[in-house]
Amino acid sequence: MSEKLYISWEEFHQQAKQLAAKLKASKNWNKIVSVSRGGLLPAGILAYEMDIRNVEVVNMSSYDGDKQRSNDAIDIQSFVGEVDENTIVIDDLSDTGNTFRLLRKEFPKAHFAAVYAKPKGKEFVDFYASPMPDSWIVFPWDL
Repeated sequence: MSEKLYISWEEFHQQAKQLAAKLKASKNWNKIVSVSRGGLLPAGILAYEMDIRNVEVVNMSSYDGDKQRSNDAIDIQSFVGEVDENTIVIDDLSDTGNTFRLLRKEFPKAHFAAVYAKPKGKEFVDFYASPMPDSWIVFPWDL
């Protein structure tokens, strides 16, 4: 996976808005749980687009720089209140699906979304805006 794919701010914003439209069309949501840090920006966009003020954050990290951590090295810090079937958990990318696999155990009633999903990560999210190839994704905040 040496090829890099660069995402612009405009592309990201438009695709996050597309995801919000998909989510709005599917049901009425009452809470967003953002996966810190990648999910913070899409959570903000979803919150505005879907008129949801109840936004919380779960802290975790699957990567150290560009190296993926093993499951037992991932520390999930959740101070999130009640999560039900009207809660959407959002991250920027479902790469291998590992983050979402771990979070499904933490929040079994929630639904899961990412702005982007790679081939291996698609099956771990309920919603995504855009499929991505198995390339290294460079987000605009990473430049």
